[in-house]
Amino acid sequence: MMPDGIKCELAHLYFNPKTHKDDIPVRPIENTIMAPITNISNFLDEIIRPIFDNKCSTTSTIDGASLIKKLKQYVERGLLKPTTLFCTFDIRNLYTMLLQEEALNILVEFLHVHGYKKVKGIPLDAIRKLASIVLKENVFIYEKKIYKQVLGGTISSSFTLTLANIFIWKWQKELVHRQDMTTEFYGRYIDDIFMTWNKLEKALKDLLDEANTWHPNIKLEYKISKRLPFLDVVLRNDAGILSTSLYHKPTAQPYVVPFISDHPRHTFVNVIHTSLAHAITYSSTFDIFNNERCHIKLTLLLNGYPSSFIEKQCRKFFDDYISPTSFLPFIDNEKTFFLMRNKLLEQPTDLQSQVALSAAQANIHNE
Repeated sequence: MMPDGIKCELAHLYFNPKTHKDDIPVRPIENTIMAPITNISNFLDEIIRPIFDNKCSTTSTIDGASLIKKLKQYVERGLLKPTTLFCTFDIRNLYTMLLQEEALNILVEFLHVHGYKKVKGIPLDAIRKLASIVLKENVFIYEKKIYKQVLGGTISSSFTLTLANIFIWKWQKELVHRQDMTTEFYGRYIDDIFMTWNKLEKALKDLLDEANTWHPNIKLEYKISKRLPFLDVVLRNDAGILSTSLYHKPTAQPYVVPFISDHPRHTFVNVIHTSLAHAITYSSTFDIFNNERCHIKLTLLLNGYPSSFIEKQCRKFFDDYISPTSFLPFIDNEKTFFLMRNKLLEQPTDLQSQVALSAAQANIHNE
């Protein structure tokens, strides 16, 4: 964990615009690759993140596909009504609003509550001291001046994400409890939350307004509707029927890896296969899928993919999942589409597999 005295350098601050939001706010980013705290941050993330992944799986949303699977279970339990509302909200500036001392206390509380006295043989007080270094000794350069961060942590630090997740683990307890009491859905992806609601809309607004008072530094921006985007999926309540489709940000350009770029051939194949898998997984109806398939083909053509190459890879993709039949009969076969969709939904995504592997390591060499 000791920094390399020769290669070590201070972090540099820069800003990325959030072009998908009104007024285009910016996100502060620090280049911490060679920063003195990076090794400690990576080490803490490596030993603490598996515990979070293991203990908080019921309230965590890993990706759009995992959300769709969980909401399918919600529907199968008969909980989606024609009047059911969807709600999404995000926590403003999560990484930079953490009160450092409070975050350290919550980290120790989280580990203690889940029965840990040591993590990988390291006592909790030592874990706290290491985490304190990551938070309180973060120094960076901006416009030829040196600054020290006194609130929150850097978004570029791997451990800051885990610490922010644990911080919200405590904040959300009351909200999760109320949702559980009414058998409603609650899922969180870092600072973005999705909920279902079967009471009056005013009651939901009152709850969220109340939640805005639970912590001075945690402020919510929420939306309530029967049709909302969340992560990369659009969710609709169509008279009690769950409808899902891929979400395309209004500011997003139709860009994929250009066919003329100097990449291995398998890269272009993966672009097509991954796009089709997403389209099938996220499309709740055959019509939605066909619309998305047309969008995929148009995007590929705009990026220089030959039509013959697109058709060949489409055929190969469907052959691998169904049988050696042509692609054209498939697009008229709704039954086959749903069989294929169910098959894809049963398979974990790469990210889901990664989180599952992480969670499985939670109790290895811990006490």
